[in-house]
Amino acid sequence: MGVMRFILPPDRITDDMAQQAYLSGYDRIPWRARIRLSQGELSLERGTSESGTLQIPWLVDGHGPMVISTGTLMEGSEPYYLPLELARGKISQVRNQLSDWQMVGLLVRREVHEKVAEAIHHLTVAAVAERGSAESNASAEKALRVAIDAASMLAGCYAEQALAARRRAMPKLPTLLAGNVGSARLDNHVSKQFLHAFNAACVPMTWREIETSEENRYWDTSDQQIDWCRTNLLQVCGGPLLLFDQRAIPDWIALYEDDFESLLTFATEFVQAVVVRYRNDVDLWVCAGRVNTTEVLSLTEEERIKIVAQAIELTQAIDPETPVVISVDQPWAEYLGQRDADFPPLHFADALLRADLGLAGVMLEMNIGYYPGGTGPRDALEFSRLLDYWSALQVPLYVSLTLPSAVTADPLAQRQVRVPPGDWSPQGQQAWIDRFLPLILAKPSVQGVLWNQLRDSEPHDFPHGGLFDLRRHAKPALRQIAAVRQTYLR
Repeated sequence: MGVMRFILPPDRITDDMAQQAYLSGYDRIPWRARIRLSQGELSLERGTSESGTLQIPWLVDGHGPMVISTGTLMEGSEPYYLPLELARGKISQVRNQLSDWQMVGLLVRREVHEKVAEAIHHLTVAAVAERGSAESNASAEKALRVAIDAASMLAGCYAEQALAARRRAMPKLPTLLAGNVGSARLDNHVSKQFLHAFNAACVPMTWREIETSEENRYWDTSDQQIDWCRTNLLQVCGGPLLLFDQRAIPDWIALYEDDFESLLTFATEFVQAVVVRYRNDVDLWVCAGRVNTTEVLSLTEEERIKIVAQAIELTQAIDPETPVVISVDQPWAEYLGQRDADFPPLHFADALLRADLGLAGVMLEMNIGYYPGGTGPRDALEFSRLLDYWSALQVPLYVSLTLPSAVTADPLAQRQVRVPPGDWSPQGQQAWIDRFLPLILAKPSVQGVLWNQLRDSEPHDFPHGGLFDLRRHAKPALRQIAAVRQTYLR
């Protein structure tokens, strides 16, 4: 049993922010920890004394709330001063990535080097001042802010040059850019703007909505959505066929919660029915979603893997010409800081890939800024590093996203989640897409990007995550997606 302790400035984080903190090892897998915040000290108690890094939500001046990581820290008898360690960790990350990218030929603007030098200067002032003093904390905060400025600039340099290199070989990239059309038909107003922004559509084939009672399936909505996609020459992503979420599982399935073999039979029969019906109309099957984070129906991890494996194998057997992927939720694995799991998300996906079932890729679901059940916001360099980490699987990656445009109550949101303070506005949502979408497209491993929610005026998972507001007006984010599509994609 080990404890790592951190001294914080007064009133710097809330109890809610503290509970989102976690420690992880060199493999990036969080340890489950008991977290305490008391009298300006944060402590994390875990079942190991290994060195690790702390990730914690932090409000950064000029950048808003984001998850920041320290460098690797040894456990010791004395507490660390958190602002100093966060600044040290971010500066180290930026310098290492700068060196790595320059070695492979990245041309970096002078402003990046100037920002790194400025951050180091502020860190030096923080380090030589009395630990925990107002001067040390203020200088550490400045160092962190400037380091994140540098990280954003550096990631921008990478995205610009990587996209330029890709476009020299192919002026318009074949990457899928899809919107989730939802379960209600699109009217002409929405359809026109959707077709301008996206070259593909995701048709959700939700088990609860199709099979409302045992063996009685209702296809009208899915048929209409598929027909609309085909009429408008859109590529179609179908699924997730099995979405491991309480709101996607039919109510009648609860009768068989203690009968795994029956659950397996019902799930595979549903997958078979969908794939047989639409095998000539779908270009990418999302066979299962949220497979790593679910706690529905009291399924064990082994049982979930068995259901997903059979669904993949069945889908591939029925429609061998169409790629089959699974979607994993919260790919940074922050949820493991609160509960145990034998299979972290990367290992979950790797196990299915190694089973040679016909799995063609992995989708990373990131509902950014929501808590609980979402992904904490991070800077662009951290986002780039995550995509590189998952690229180690050496299969195509797909990224699915949601981002809030407001913090007010959302009457049609079905998930009870919170959004931290910050610039969660329509303009903030647009600015995020402007910074991050080109970066995602710059990664050769990424073959598709999906926006998870289209309309706030229809029932949806996450508050204010759509591209059309409650009054059905397009948000600025939709125009930004259209601009990116027109510039880079077919």
